[in-house]
Amino acid sequence: MIILGIETSCDETAAAVVEGIIGPDGRAQGRVRAQAMLSQIADHTPFGGIVPEIAARAHLAHLDRLIVSAMTDSGLNYGDLDAIAATAGPGLIGGVIVGVMTGKALSLSTGRPFIAVNHLEGHALTARLTDGVAFPFLLLLVSGGHCQLLVVEGVGRYRRLGTTVDDAAGEAFDKVAKMLGLGYPGGPAIERAAASGDARRFAFPRPLKGKPGCDFSFSGLKTAVRLAVEALPSLSPQDVADLAASFQAALVDAIADRVRRAVTTFTADYDGRALVVAGGVAANTALRQALQEIAGSRGLDFIAPPLSLCTDNAVMIAWAGVERAHLGLTDPLDFRPRPRWPLDPTAPARPGAGVKA
Repeated sequence: MIILGIETSCDETAAAVVEGIIGPDGRAQGRVRAQAMLSQIADHTPFGGIVPEIAARAHLAHLDRLIVSAMTDSGLNYGDLDAIAATAGPGLIGGVIVGVMTGKALSLSTGRPFIAVNHLEGHALTARLTDGVAFPFLLLLVSGGHCQLLVVEGVGRYRRLGTTVDDAAGEAFDKVAKMLGLGYPGGPAIERAAASGDARRFAFPRPLKGKPGCDFSFSGLKTAVRLAVEALPSLSPQDVADLAASFQAALVDAIADRVRRAVTTFTADYDGRALVVAGGVAANTALRQALQEIAGSRGLDFIAPPLSLCTDNAVMIAWAGVERAHLGLTDPLDFRPRPRWPLDPTAPARPGAGVKA
């Protein structure tokens, strides 16, 4: 299968051409023929976060040339493609519409099938491309808009073990970085500052640690950081470093506790061998180290895709297209973009409110 993938769900505009094969035993092999990406970080940095209207306009302005660039670099013609895949949700709906309509237009003009890809499934299946991970596996999906623990049973088959009841981990990183004057995006900024900080100076809470279930919560942790900042007469560089280190340690500790509980459920119910992390926050070194220790202690392989494939990208969308095309899963051109699109629609309602799907 050779698939053109399009990604426009948030603040990355991207296109990629990926080819792959799924063997009779379900094993996956693939390679990236070409990709092109435009980061919008500079556009959103002055606002301390993503402005949906700015993001959508940037997608509209640059997506066409990125697709042309990816196709040119791949050395292929549109007639060589097996399908066109585009992120169809969840995400900022303005950007999602840009990608979906572009994908549909290409599908109609080339006669190639259209595949509407769930952005979260793109993240979930990346480890199949990079490491050939077999189903089932346990996934920690942790990003700016999502924080979930899922058992990936197969393409389109997910069992949610836990989700955030308020904020996502990546959002917490961004908000705390803004409090500390570290800029946007917050994850890398917090990690850099924490490198020279004392993680023991501030005793921040570990939300839900030791509680039943596998859900997450980060709102209270953000509040604790804000109160600590307000209690200081001023913020010295060392204060900022210590706050960043203490916050990062608390967040990683809280996530690790939830993952341990999920591993217990996963190993009891499934004959799987891997713990996979995906999403932008998966780039955090301290989190990766904690997850690797958990996996090793429970006899699981730990899989973390390359950093470039943890953040939003079109490679993962094209690969999800390969997986779905292999199963004959294509979509009609009247498919409607979705701002919310849970991977496990049968999961019980969240205990909290105001959370992205």
